[in-house]
Amino acid sequence: MTAHTGASPTITFRENVRPEDEHAVRRMAEATGFFRADEVEVAGELVRERLSKGAASGYEFVLGDAGSELIGYACFGEIACSVGSYDLYWIIVDPAHQGRGLGRQLVDRVEERVRALVGRNVYIETSSLAKYEPTRRFYERCGYAIEAVLRGFYQPGDDKLIYSKHIGTQTPAD
Repeated sequence: MTAHTGASPTITFRENVRPEDEHAVRRMAEATGFFRADEVEVAGELVRERLSKGAASGYEFVLGDAGSELIGYACFGEIACSVGSYDLYWIIVDPAHQGRGLGRQLVDRVEERVRALVGRNVYIETSSLAKYEPTRRFYERCGYAIEAVLRGFYQPGDDKLIYSKHIGTQTPAD
């Protein structure tokens, strides 16, 4: 994350994706310098899936706009065959707007939505590569802890780190 000075824009949040969000999501993913071309493609595909299938896609979004510009978003969904466990698949803040608290607001809003959906746990996966150190520290500041390490998952020397946070209680239906 990059610290910025100056006035922060007024952010409005929404949950409904728009067709133009696919391009904006790709632009932000590319601008971070963290994602390969295939990963940028996946980020855009999830927007398309939500647009074409609605809630049946399994992908939920929280999007933050400054005026008419998308400057941050999170994509999450319930983990198949679980009861109340959710994955936070993507969270990206446009690099020009990082360091102003938008990422934390997005995480907080995702957690609020998960609680409203009677969710219990949120899981986040990330890489062990050094360039992801700021990302890992961000998750830890948000109250997430490493739950598992899958050695060499992404490639040799690049482990998958799975973070988790218990956010609510749910009793299974009878």
